[in-house]
Amino acid sequence: MTDASVVSQSVNESKSSPLSFLAGLGITVNPGKVFSTVLMPIIGIVVFLLIWSGAARNIDTSLGKFPGPVAVWEQFGSLYREHVTEREKAEAFYQRQEKRNAARVAKDPDYVPKIRAYTGKETFLDQIVTSLVTVMSGFLLAALVAIPLGIAIGLNKTLNAAVNPIIQIFKPVSPLAWLPLVTMVVSALYISPDPLVAKSFLNSMITVMLCCLWPMVINTSVGVSSLDRDLINVSRVLRLPALKHVQKIVLPASVPMIFTGMRLSLGVAWMVLIAAEMLAQNPGLGKFVWDEFQNGSSNSLARIMVAVIVIGVIGFGLDRAMLAIQRFASWDKSKATH
Repeated sequence: MTDASVVSQSVNESKSSPLSFLAGLGITVNPGKVFSTVLMPIIGIVVFLLIWSGAARNIDTSLGKFPGPVAVWEQFGSLYREHVTEREKAEAFYQRQEKRNAARVAKDPDYVPKIRAYTGKETFLDQIVTSLVTVMSGFLLAALVAIPLGIAIGLNKTLNAAVNPIIQIFKPVSPLAWLPLVTMVVSALYISPDPLVAKSFLNSMITVMLCCLWPMVINTSVGVSSLDRDLINVSRVLRLPALKHVQKIVLPASVPMIFTGMRLSLGVAWMVLIAAEMLAQNPGLGKFVWDEFQNGSSNSLARIMVAVIVIGVIGFGLDRAMLAIQRFASWDKSKATH
């Protein structure tokens, strides 16, 4: 056999067996793991799309056929094109102002140019950003309150007995119940002719904070109260002051439970936000869904499905991001696996 035929045979074997080719490069591939982590999710998504497409053809609504995957994909493109068009309008608006101001200054050097903000409609991408800013603001505000409170409750049984009934009462309250109260309080206290942020943003943010507060408080207090007795004895032997005890013993040992509470709270916050934005009319994804529902055009259902998919993908991404932070911050990597 010639050298050329040997090379040709090895190339053919590599083409016929990608795993053999990778093994020849020194890359170890586990076929079972590839099947479970790559192929099965793809198969699941394909099956879901087929079921969705088949069901959509058999559902008639007052606005026409229920949108299938193709119609929803088309609306993704349409919403992006609307965003690009709106950005072009904004850029042209500011350019016109600059030209007018330059001409005015040329005639009157003492004139102080004024730049007016573009007041066009918010696009779908703008509303995504607004929702993310709102949910993270409410979540961080809740964390600033919940984690110290949870540590205090976990360290003090008397305080735990006093606060626990309040937590259990307010924990199941819906955002739809909180929002009217928050709206009235914000309207009464936040009075300004030139507000720094819109009241609708504050209403949504505070409602999110109130609803995602409780999982963090509960998990943090449970993590602190279940500290290993050996760790507590070490702190007593070293006679650590209270703050040092919290810093060196309590927080490191409680990190897994604290992050579990934060992940639960972030998921709750993202779900609560959509309902809060619908009612508070904060210009985010919730308002987008409500406006499309009220619009009632032939594309409204497809656009709402776009929002549903985006909400789900962002919620998954937020959870994965929090898990990554937990893996980085936690000393026990085995408790931050999924």
